[in-house]
Amino acid sequence: MKLYLAGPDVFRPDALHWAEVARQACRKAGHEALIPLDGIETTAAGIYQANIGQIRAADVVLANLNPFRGCEPDSGTCVEVGFALALGKPVIGYLAQPVTTVERVERWQGEALRRQDGRPVDRDGLCVEDFGLPLNLMLAVPVRLVAGGLAEALAALPGMAAELA
Repeated sequence: MKLYLAGPDVFRPDALHWAEVARQACRKAGHEALIPLDGIETTAAGIYQANIGQIRAADVVLANLNPFRGCEPDSGTCVEVGFALALGKPVIGYLAQPVTTVERVERWQGEALRRQDGRPVDRDGLCVEDFGLPLNLMLAVPVRLVAGGLAEALAALPGMAAELA
């Protein structure tokens, strides 16, 4: 299968090395990796179109949904996941620490959430989803989430046979 690898890993200082290791892991599992860094585009619009093309060509999207520059996943990755879901493609998301959203926000802000009208509220007074899910319900419900990294996402592929048929 062709696997689109979504995530903020393209921003790592060792992104090219990461891409090669990820490509080898996919190949070892019998799949082809489609990685945003593979493109030749250099403009924002060109990169966007190239990534959309790769998602269209993919059979499955594997998404790094770990917190990025805050306590939420990378916004670009969320767009890629949403686009793949809109196309009817299965998405496997991975998280190193699949704690609940409440726990993640508490860790990020460094203090327990207070309660207002029975709901958890962050330090800015905004309600925090409390469904016991590790991500916002718009990601946690449609995406198959696994604990770990790319290896665990690859290992989850055989269990998705019905979705891939």
